[in-house]
Amino acid sequence: MRIGELARRAGVSTRALRYYEEQGLLRPQRRPSGYRDYGEQALTTVRHIRLLLSAGLGTAVIAEILPCVPDDTTVLAPTCPELLDGLAGERARITASIQRLTAARDILDALIATGGPARRP
Repeated sequence: MRIGELARRAGVSTRALRYYEEQGLLRPQRRPSGYRDYGEQALTTVRHIRLLLSAGLGTAVIAEILPCVPDDTTVLAPTCPELLDGLAGERARITASIQRLTAARDILDALIATGGPARRP
């Protein structure tokens, strides 16, 4: 399938697909005309990429994870044991980020609850 069809079916932009290719996450075949040609598996790969991006992972980490994800499943289940330590590190990074954001939200909640300084009409 061509890039426009993959973009439509995956719900992403063609620009995103080109970016994934630049990052080594997608590897389309090239037709003699130069057009990209994606197989059906690319749709699953794009869905995995989107899921991992939404989890806060960067494209470099995703590039390491994708080869370890079975092709025949929509549930991510890494098959490379050596990857698990890296995933645990990414999880710790995300948890720390959540904790910082929660602390910031708590400060904002406290400020909002006090009503702030008196306002003049």
